[in-house]
Amino acid sequence: MSANLSAILYLVSGVLFILALRGLSSPETSRQGNLFGIIGMVIAVTVTFLSVGNFSSGFIYVLMFLAIGGSIGAFIAYRIPMTAMPELVAGFHSLVGLAAVFVAISAFINPAAFNLGTPGNIKLASLIEMAIGAAVGAITFSGSIIAFLKLQGIMSGAPITFKGQHLVNALLLILIVILTIYLCSTQSSNLFWILIAVSFLIGFLIIIPIGGADMPVVISMLNSYSGWAAAGIGFTLENTALIITGALVGSSGAILSYIMCKGMNRSFFNVILGGFGATDQTSSSQQSKEQRPVKSGNADDAAFLMKNASSVIIVPGYGMAVAQAQHALREMVDTLKKNDIKVSYAIHPVAGRMPGHMNVLLAEANVPYDEVFELEEINSDFANADVAFVIGANDVTNPVAKTDPQSPIYGMPVLDVEKTKSVLFVKRSLSPGYAGIDNDLFYKENTLMLFADAKKMVEEITKALD
Repeated sequence: MSANLSAILYLVSGVLFILALRGLSSPETSRQGNLFGIIGMVIAVTVTFLSVGNFSSGFIYVLMFLAIGGSIGAFIAYRIPMTAMPELVAGFHSLVGLAAVFVAISAFINPAAFNLGTPGNIKLASLIEMAIGAAVGAITFSGSIIAFLKLQGIMSGAPITFKGQHLVNALLLILIVILTIYLCSTQSSNLFWILIAVSFLIGFLIIIPIGGADMPVVISMLNSYSGWAAAGIGFTLENTALIITGALVGSSGAILSYIMCKGMNRSFFNVILGGFGATDQTSSSQQSKEQRPVKSGNADDAAFLMKNASSVIIVPGYGMAVAQAQHALREMVDTLKKNDIKVSYAIHPVAGRMPGHMNVLLAEANVPYDEVFELEEINSDFANADVAFVIGANDVTNPVAKTDPQSPIYGMPVLDVEKTKSVLFVKRSLSPGYAGIDNDLFYKENTLMLFADAKKMVEEITKALD
């Protein structure tokens, strides 16, 4: 395939990737966006293979491993439940980072194969590119592994901190810059391996101090890192499609992280350095937990309150995802609508474990898009609503975020459900949320706790409504 034709087709794939991002920005056009992304990637991969021009025996191994990897990825994506989607995303980010590291190592060891020069005499620009790509890729890999372990529950979701953590992170970042400079002047293989090792280390240190309530921002941040790692390696390989794709992913992930930090009242620079939200988790609300009474009810009580309401606001959270209750919830809402009750959904920016988690689940249950509202659009409506039905959302409804400076979620905007006349809170127990703190909403006078599996409780409420 000629270089001109390859460039044109890479440009076409780049345009399709841009259209994909545009489509994915809205639930109504997300399927179309996905289709554009698939077509763009098929074109990019096909052009890359046809541009090689040397179908040697080694090429068969590339095709074989591509088929194996593609089959494994397709199988995992097909079988993975929506509750585990954040873990899957974190896992994929780690693979992107590791791939960037492997490509950088290959290019450094055998630069002639990539037309970058010879060992010890690599082009300066290429050396800078592969150093940056390897460093960002290593940070992405180790950081994504920690995110996966936290999301999967293998590692505690609570912040892991130590004295001088920010200083250590800053010094390691400076060390990476110094190592890169010396690597470019000496082209020492020892410095190259030290650079990768330090980058792996700082990836761990950046993510371990981040608490569970802030994990959706972490996923977005790692998404950005994986894009920049891919773009850096794209320059090393002189692959236009990889540069375009990496830049799109990196920039869109960074913008999303900034928007989410702003919405959560977090510092964007603290996200970059790691350790935001890591504060003393011992608060007055936790200490007095055992002494505070709660009111509990059943499905009949909940049905009675909603039957006599004129407006109900649904607040979904990770508990809904775990119970796979979105379809049952849609049936309950349909029943409420038949009784001329106004129903709307309130979505917090970090509800669930990744950006847009709740929106995807509700879309899966065919919930109309015009009934779903973001925090800033609906928060003022709680004071005028009769019932707030909270199904598995914990940290994003916790009033402590507005009252307790010692709380790790202090300053984060939360849904003002406590202002509703009656709050129905579906939860298995009084256990704390992912941030590891007690929820003051449990103990409010207008809160009725519904202790049960979310799906089972919603189904019982629907029967009681009928």
